[in-house]
This record gives sequence, C-alpha cells and structure tokens, in this order.
Amino acid sequence: MSQLLTKKNTVSIFDSTLRDGAQGEGISFSVSDKLHVLEALDNFGVGYVEAGNPFSNPKDLEFFKKAKQLTLRTAKLVAFGSTRKKGVKAADDANLQSLLSAETGYAAVFGKCWDLHATEILGVPLSENLDMIHSSVEFLKNGGVNVFFDAEHFFDGYKKNSAYALEALSAAADAGAAALVLCDTNGGCFPFEIAEITAEVVRRFPNIEVGIHCHNDCGCAAANSVAAVRAGATQVQGTFIGIGERTGNANLSVIIPNLQLKLGYSCVAPEKMPSLTETAHAVAECANAALPGNMPYVGKSAFAHKAGMHADGVAKNSGSFEHLPPESVGNNRNFLLSEVAGRTSVLQKITDVIKSAGISGEITKSSPIVGRIADKLKQLEFKGYQFEAADASFKLMVLRELGEFKRKFEVQDFKIVTVMDTKLKRAREEGRTDADMSTSTAMVKVKVGGEFDVTAAEGDGPVNAMDKALRKALGRFFGGGGDRNDKPNDKRNISDMRLTDYKVRIIDSGANTAAVTRVLIESTDGHSDWTTVGVSDDIISASMMALIDSIDYFLL
Repeated sequence: MSQLLTKKNTVSIFDSTLRDGAQGEGISFSVSDKLHVLEALDNFGVGYVEAGNPFSNPKDLEFFKKAKQLTLRTAKLVAFGSTRKKGVKAADDANLQSLLSAETGYAAVFGKCWDLHATEILGVPLSENLDMIHSSVEFLKNGGVNVFFDAEHFFDGYKKNSAYALEALSAAADAGAAALVLCDTNGGCFPFEIAEITAEVVRRFPNIEVGIHCHNDCGCAAANSVAAVRAGATQVQGTFIGIGERTGNANLSVIIPNLQLKLGYSCVAPEKMPSLTETAHAVAECANAALPGNMPYVGKSAFAHKAGMHADGVAKNSGSFEHLPPESVGNNRNFLLSEVAGRTSVLQKITDVIKSAGISGEITKSSPIVGRIADKLKQLEFKGYQFEAADASFKLMVLRELGEFKRKFEVQDFKIVTVMDTKLKRAREEGRTDADMSTSTAMVKVKVGGEFDVTAAEGDGPVNAMDKALRKALGRFFGGGGDRNDKPNDKRNISDMRLTDYKVRIIDSGANTAAVTRVLIESTDGHSDWTTVGVSDDIISASMMALIDSIDYFLL
C-alpha cells in the first residue's frame, strides 16, 4: 500500500447529493432542505458540494443566492452545467453564462467522451464535439472559474474508441480544466476495468488532477471508486448516502471510511470521522429517504449482532466479528434479541435495563435471571413475538421478572363497535367504492387501585378508538382527562403521549394452529420514542396488548 501512497495520499471529496442525488426517484429537496444538507456536509468536512444547475430552474437560482449568505468552513460550492450547445458560441450560451453568474468560483461541466453520444445523441461531428468541450472550459476559465470537466460516458467511450475518449480529455485539459473527472455514467463497469483505464489516464495526464464519478447500476460504484483512487485518482465524486438516478451513485458514507480508516488516505479531518453516521442520518432526513438498516458503517444494523456465538465473540473481543469499532464512525453496537440470541446478548440487554431503571446490583451470565429471560424469549418468539424493534416491551418483561414492576392500572374489559354511516351505505348501494366512511367506538373499563372507570370514545378505526378511550379513562388518574381530571396523582400526564405508527403482520406460529397476528405500536411523548409488541390470534387483542405495554412504559 505504501507504494500507492507515495504520489499523494490526500483525496478530495466532491459531494453531488444536491444535484445527482435529487435525480433519484422520490427525492425532492426544497431550498431549505438544500441549505441544511450543505451545512451538514460542510460541518463534516466535505471539500466540494455540487448544488445544482443555476440555469435549470428557479429553485436552484434561489438556493445559490441564499447559499452566498452562509459562512462555509471547508466546503466549496460548485455550480453544474454542460458544454455549450452546438452552433452557439460559448460567450453566447445561456447555460455557461449562468455558471458565471452563480459566482461560486467552481463549476462542474460535463461533455461527451463517447463518440456514439457525439454523433447520435448530440448530432454533431466528432471535431465539433471536441471544440464544444474546449471552448466551454476556456470561456469559464477566462471568467475566473475553476472547471472540473466531467468526462461523461468516459469508460464506455474508452472501451469503444479509446483514442477519441482521450482526445476529449485533452480538449478539456488544454483549455485549462482544473480536473478531469472520469465518469462511469451507465454504471456498468467493474473494478478491474476502472483501475486499468484510470491508471492509463493518470499516466497520460500527469500534471492535472484526475477524479472518479461512478454510478451503481451493477452494484460496484463504491468498489469502483476505491479502485480508481488506488490507480491514482485524487478526487472522488458521489452522493453521501448513495441516492441518485436509477440505482444511485457511489455512496460517500461508504467510500470515505473505506479510504481513510482502512486504506490510510486522508479525506476529511480525523476528528470529523466520528460524525459520519450523524451526517448520513441528517442528509437522509432532509431527503425524506429511509436510511437502509444494512447500509455499511452508518446503518442501524451495521454493528448489530444476533447470533449467540457472534455476540459472545464481540463481548470478548470486538474485533472477532467487527471490522472496525462502531464509535470510529459514530455508530453504536447493538445486541439483538431473538430465539437465536445467546446469554451474552441477553445479559447485555438486561444490564442496560437495570442501569436505565436505576436498580442496584450486578448480574453475570450465570445469574438465574439471565437463563429465565433467555428461555422466555425463545418461548415468546415461538408464539410470534419479536423484541428486536420492541425494546419497551422487553424492558417491561425484564422488570417483571426482577419483581421491579407493578402495573398501575388494569383493563378489566373492552368492546369495539364499528358502524357504517349513511353515506357509506348509500355508496355501496350505488355500487361506488368510496373511501371508508365507517366509525369505530371503543368502550373500556379500567381499574386503578380500588377504583374503576368506564369510558367510551370514537376514532378512525378500532385501534384509534381504543387508544382514545383508554387514555381518556386513565386521564382521571394520570392527568389529561379534561373535566374528569380530578385526581392527578402521577407526575406523568398521559395526555402528553400519542401513537405515531402502527404495524401489523400476520404470521404462522409454527404450532399447526391458525395464523396469529403481531402488532407493533410506536409511541412518543415529544421527547422520546418507544415501541411495544402484542401477539394474539385476534388483531384487536394484539393491538390492546401493545397499547397497554405502551402506556405502562410511559408511566414507568
């Protein structure tokens, strides 16, 4: 590896989340979103942020105006555009003029490097395409702009006609481009191809920076980017969480730690690396995109251990089943609970519960409570329970086994009535399939201490009705009960909590009986979130179990 690093071990990171990433299906950034992403990337230490095409739409124009008001510490803003149109002088091209007016000082300009695209897509002679590249770069360079030439379709073009692809690079280099960025635009290359071709470009253009820009159509974008760096590229382009058109772009949250933590290159300041996971989640939040749990380094499952042998090994020596410490990228180790979990995982989870509950004492793998919980987990998971995502229900189970939990209320009885209103009846009589116009009413009887309360409430569906009725009844005892709030004898106000998500899965218990229903309920009080689980052969009963656990946890 040392020989590879003798030329230069610093790799500049060029993030294209706000431009390439915005081309991904279902991704749409507001101006505010783009500003937040820019600040997050700047805080992490990214060198360049490509933010869009100021010529393409009013939103990007507005963004560039507001971005000028930010004080960026590391990130340099880059405007994006294309070479001039055919038959138009560079000085008269509106797109190139907009790149100057953006006043970013840096521009990424793409041009065709595949002869097929020049003749069949642009419809220009090969010589005209070369002039389009040269004149565009030269115009921007003379206007004081540092130009990164994005050599579009370079690898495909090189494989078909290497001489012409290299001529296109020469046209940009001769015009004063600051970097030649080799693009695997169709995303179909493999690492060995990328490495071989990149090395040849680096050899032919020793006095100009060479970059790499990969798409992920065959699942090799991150590996291809690393291969290019090892072959001499010193700029890597990608999107921070891999979003982008089709199957996405090279994932920078994977590439950066691969290069810096595992191969010894310098991409960001070392003290910034522990904020990698936080940055990835911030970008995902702004993009309204779910961050896959199994995403390397930053996913919630990246350092999760479920098998008993794995958990035991990690507890003894983290390097036995982890390629690097999770804290080095700001992530957390997690021991998952299931029927395959060993005592090490159970012990870790029980220890966490004891600490959070402020219970004194110490337990070990040989403590009876560990064996009891492990056996109970296996029995309950056989019945259909799942505690991986239901930490609150697991915590309650542990406290019950320890004798540290006493339920503050009991549900003595409940009933659900669903009624179709006249609009729905009429719609069905007329053969129309209108939206559901039915209402549900829940009647709940609760016992708190020696007192009882019977309450009813209407809701949008049976679960919503149950939730409202139960909290209305308990409001008398735990706050939030409106005019019935005459005995607020608990510091927790039940009106502060609410349900945020409800998931149902029909599962086979494996016991040759009818399928059962598993319900997961997510709740919040505005400060923290928790998830509970209920299982029954009846969806309403399963929902009530999860709901009761949710309130128990809130009142804990």
